[in-house]
Amino acid sequence: MPIQLSGTVTLLQVFDMPTSLHFYRDLLEFKVIQQSQPVDRCGWAWLRRDDTELMLNTAYEDESRPSGPDPDRVRAHGDTILYFGCPDVDAAYAFIRSKGIPASAPKNTPYGMRQLSFQDPDGFGICFQWKSP
Repeated sequence: MPIQLSGTVTLLQVFDMPTSLHFYRDLLEFKVIQQSQPVDRCGWAWLRRDDTELMLNTAYEDESRPSGPDPDRVRAHGDTILYFGCPDVDAAYAFIRSKGIPASAPKNTPYGMRQLSFQDPDGFGICFQWKSP
């Protein structure tokens, strides 16, 4: 019998949960569907927007958290990009800019996708994309 799969959820290790929740929940308008505690300084949160889900987990327990993000760890996040299907990339760009999120204007790729790229507070790449018209 073949394996049946139904969706995927990415788990990101974040430095500061309140900052990440502000970005994903308040700016990108994901909804928190479950979290380890009912406060922003929780250790884990599961978010959803439309058909897209994402989990956030703190990279450090409170008692072992350094005073600032580890630059090597943040630099390594450059290898991770979350690609989201987005039928109207240009409208998404206007939305992103209205929220004060820095992003370059959308571009068409040589392989036929229109893409809008930016980063989250931990340096993870985010790309909203759709087939070019």
